[in-house]
Amino acid sequence: MDDQTRIEIEAAAFRRLQKHLMEDRTDAQNIDMMNLAGFCRNCLARWYQEAANERGIEMSKEEGREAYYGMTMAEWKANYQTDASPEKQAEFEVAFKENVTDKQ
Repeated sequence: MDDQTRIEIEAAAFRRLQKHLMEDRTDAQNIDMMNLAGFCRNCLARWYQEAANERGIEMSKEEGREAYYGMTMAEWKANYQTDASPEKQAEFEVAFKENVTDKQ
């Protein structure tokens, strides 16, 4: 497989994952994804932003999130985010530290 085809296939897989998380599984909460898998929609948005920045494209954290989510974070939260239990919040603190803070 040539590099261009590989890049196109990887991009298509990313778009499918994005559609799945943004349209098909809005019920899957970010906190649950982070606690289980060590990443969430916000991570994907951050990776998108970082990839843009690495290529000389200025993009803020909020712009990256809006590009990934297709809406502002305020809109996403109002439409889809539910309250997390204290136990989930405690799990999240550990998962975020292990998967984000300690990896930077």
